[in-house]
Amino acid sequence: MIARSGVAYFTSGFSLIRTKGLKRFVFIPLAVNLLLFATAFYFLFGQIEMGIAYLINLIPEWLGWVQEALVYLLWPIAVISVLLVFALIFGTLANWIAAPFNGILAEKVERHLTGQDMGDEGVLSLIKDVPRTLGREFSKFVWYLPRAAVFFLIFLFIPVFGQIIWFLFSAWMQAIVYCDYPYDNHKVPFNRMRLHLGQHKGRAMTFGMMVNIFSLIPVVNFIVMPVAICGATAMWVNELREEMVA
Repeated sequence: MIARSGVAYFTSGFSLIRTKGLKRFVFIPLAVNLLLFATAFYFLFGQIEMGIAYLINLIPEWLGWVQEALVYLLWPIAVISVLLVFALIFGTLANWIAAPFNGILAEKVERHLTGQDMGDEGVLSLIKDVPRTLGREFSKFVWYLPRAAVFFLIFLFIPVFGQIIWFLFSAWMQAIVYCDYPYDNHKVPFNRMRLHLGQHKGRAMTFGMMVNIFSLIPVVNFIVMPVAICGATAMWVNELREEMVA
């Protein structure tokens, strides 16, 4: 296979989710993402509006022109900042809930790409893997939480630079989250997975950036989870699998 960029692997997920035989495994990750993101954005945009109204009310009425300018200035900054933060937070929550189904989707995509029969394992197979997949998600969370706390403080107190740093950290975390499913299916330990993915950091980071960007786009962000799982699995099959399985 020809090596491709992280961007190409992510976009390949859009075609993979429409592949015959894979569609049914896409449904549950898609439904979880749709429900959580719709709820989150409904709540968060209401809070943004309240926060901006509070700031505007602090300015005296005779400075009406300042109020108008702030409205135009604060809205885009607030929306982008909130989307950057909560796309990762709610995406992480969605992955916790859908983890067993995400692992199955990654497995089926790998079988499809390697020419194997996709199989038709039942519910018992899914239930058997639940403890392991949830334990793996907990490992990601333990690794993520202290780092997220530090980068979030930078995000809050250093304008612009903080947002850039958070975007890059979020991109790396997204790469870890989604690339980990095929690694986990092959029982590769979490720490070994991170080290190996770090050897392909350029491709992984561009993949994670694409997840970030598409998570900011309304409606499109609803399908980011299954698209990213499919794209990450394609990258595993083409770029990463041979080094780990050999």
